[in-house]
Amino acid sequence: MPSKETTNAITKPNGPIPAAAVGDAAPQASPPQEALSWTGSVPEPQALVPAERPVGMPMPTERPVAMLMPANPGIDPDAGPKSPTRSRIYSHRFRDAKPINFGSTSPRKLAVHGVDVSRWQGEIDWDTLRQQGANFVYIKATDGGDHLDPMFRKNWRRAKEAGLKHGAYHFFYWCRTAGEQADWFIRNVPREANALPPVIDVEWNGESSCKRRISPARVREKMQVFMDKLERHYGQRPIIYTAPDFYRDNLKGQMLDYPFWLRSVAAHPSKVYPGRKWLFWQYSGSGLSEGVDGKIDLNVFNGSESDWHDWVASR
Repeated sequence: MPSKETTNAITKPNGPIPAAAVGDAAPQASPPQEALSWTGSVPEPQALVPAERPVGMPMPTERPVAMLMPANPGIDPDAGPKSPTRSRIYSHRFRDAKPINFGSTSPRKLAVHGVDVSRWQGEIDWDTLRQQGANFVYIKATDGGDHLDPMFRKNWRRAKEAGLKHGAYHFFYWCRTAGEQADWFIRNVPREANALPPVIDVEWNGESSCKRRISPARVREKMQVFMDKLERHYGQRPIIYTAPDFYRDNLKGQMLDYPFWLRSVAAHPSKVYPGRKWLFWQYSGSGLSEGVDGKIDLNVFNGSESDWHDWVASR
C-alpha cells in the first residue's frame, strides 16, 4: 500500500487522491533496528564524456566502451548527454494563500523558483506549472524501506517531458535501517544523467507512524550511511532537506560539506539557521499555481540565473 506519510509542509486535501500501482516490489518486513556505518572512502563522481569520432570509421586504438564504463551503469537510455544549451528561466508567477512579508530579503528577489510535489498534488498540468515559474521540481519518491509514492513514476516522466529540471526526495524513517532505505530509493529512482541530486528529507514529524527520536549522534550516523550509498550510486552528493526544530536538535554546525535545502516559511533562512549556507529555500507551504489544484510548496535557488545554469551544468 502507498504510504500516508507527509512532510510538515503538506496538508492532505479533502478530495480524492489518485492511486496507482507501486510496481512489483513486495512490501518488506521491518527487521530489528541495527547500527550501520560506512567507514570506507566515498569515491569522487566520474564524469562520462562522450568521444567524438567520424561516422563509419573504426577506432582500433581505443579501448572498448565496456572497459570505460562500470558494469550495469543504470543510466536511463532516454536521458541523453548533458546539453550545453541553457534552458529558459520562467519568472515567478505564483500566489500564496498565506503570504508572508519577508521585507528586503523576499524570495521574489531571487531569480530561479521551483516546487516540490507528491501524490497529494494529484494530477498536475506540468506545462502550465512550468510557465507559472516552476523551473525545477523535487518529486516525492520513497518513504522508509518499502513505500513508494504512487504518483512518483508518472510525475517523474511528465516533469521530464515538460522540460523541468527534476530530482527525487526520500522521507527518512528513524525506525528503519539506513541501508534498507538507501536500497529502496535506488531500486525506484532512475539514475539519469540530467537529474538533480537526490534529497534526504529529515525531520521530526508528529504525523509519522514512526515516533522514535534517537540521539543526535545516531541521527547523523544513519544519515551518513544513507547518503554515502546514494552518492556512490548516483555520482552526486545528496542534498539535506530539514526543518528548524530538527536542525536545532541534530544538525546545527554539522555536515558542513553537504548542500542544504531549508524550510523557513516565516523568516529568511539567515535568521532561522544562522551561519548555515544553503542551496534551496522552501519559503511557503501554501503556494497557489495554475496547473495544480490546491496548495503547493514553493522553493527558490540561492543565486542568480547564471549561478543556476553553472550549478546545473556541474551536475
